Amino acid sequence: MDVEKILNEIGKIYSPLSNECQQEFIVSSKISTFKRGEVVVREGQFSEKAYLIIKGCSRAYYLKDGKDISDWFTFENEIMASIVSFFNKVPSPHYVEFVEDSIVIEFSKDTIDSLSNKYHDFERFISKVVTQTMLGLCERLYTIQFNKAGERYQHLLSIYPNITNRIPLTHIASYLGITLETLSRIRNPKNRI
Repeated sequence: MDVEKILNEIGKIYSPLSNECQQEFIVSSKISTFKRGEVVVREGQFSEKAYLIIKGCSRAYYLKDGKDISDWFTFENEIMASIVSFFNKVPSPHYVEFVEDSIVIEFSKDTIDSLSNKYHDFERFISKVVTQTMLGLCERLYTIQFNKAGERYQHLLSIYPNITNRIPLTHIASYLGITLETLSRIRNPKNRI
């Protein structure tokens, strides 16, 4: 696996990293694989790891009154972490689960801090990642507050056109804040009564 090539591709999305910075990042991180359904963070745990997804996908979710509610999904070239725990060093309010068999670059908060202090390009890279994450969460909040269920679903498809092939519909429905039955009606309008 050519990690340098992967980092160059991801650098095109967020912000390029110098060769020296890439080499130090590679030494400070590790390639990990996770099986479908593997939970790497549980609610109440401290989470000091983040995962740059090379292949596969993951989701963060809450359990509320025994109900599983998806909060966000990540796919190739995106970073998954229990953000609150990772950056604030507090117990995680989320679970983090791999939805597909996945290959990731796993790294720690200490790695981010160390490389950000040493390399301005890494600091810019992380700033862009965090900004993109925040903007995505703000957009999701706006969509949930102001759009109808069908519009929310269409918006999700505009961002992730093949999401229904990769994420179970139950998780998509909970992410959209609707029931599975409502999602089925949206997806198959001919079946409406």
